Amino acid sequence: MNRENKRKQYEKGYYKTHSCTDSFTCRVCGRPVVSAGAGSSHRNHCPNCLCSLHLDLEPGDRAADCGGIMDPVGVWVRKNGEWAVIHRCRRCGHLSSNRVAADDNPMKLMSIAMRPLSQPPFPLERIEEMTALMGGEGCLRR
Repeated sequence: MNRENKRKQYEKGYYKTHSCTDSFTCRVCGRPVVSAGAGSSHRNHCPNCLCSLHLDLEPGDRAADCGGIMDPVGVWVRKNGEWAVIHRCRRCGHLSSNRVAADDNPMKLMSIAMRPLSQPPFPLERIEEMTALMGGEGCLRR
């Protein structure tokens, strides 16, 4: 069933108050995705590659006309300590946050979380020089 028919089948805001137990095939990695094991009644991304689809403007409204692939670009920790994945749409650039599901790939989550440390915005070879310019010694204490 395509997005347009599904949108016509349910009234506006249906998924805000009802569980979404539909299974789907991930458009990125091709694996089947089921809602069982997610720890939530709203499965919105692939547990293997963590990609999603741009379907909502507000969570559960299914009002987005874009339909682009949402790539995981970061993670953050909510006030209650729960992790969430930040997705960016390949087509329109929209950013959204989705809570981590119980069956999400832990290695993929950690690789996204470690990306800023493994790819810093400055060359590591110049860290001593930059530290010295800021008034430090430029070397590690022993």
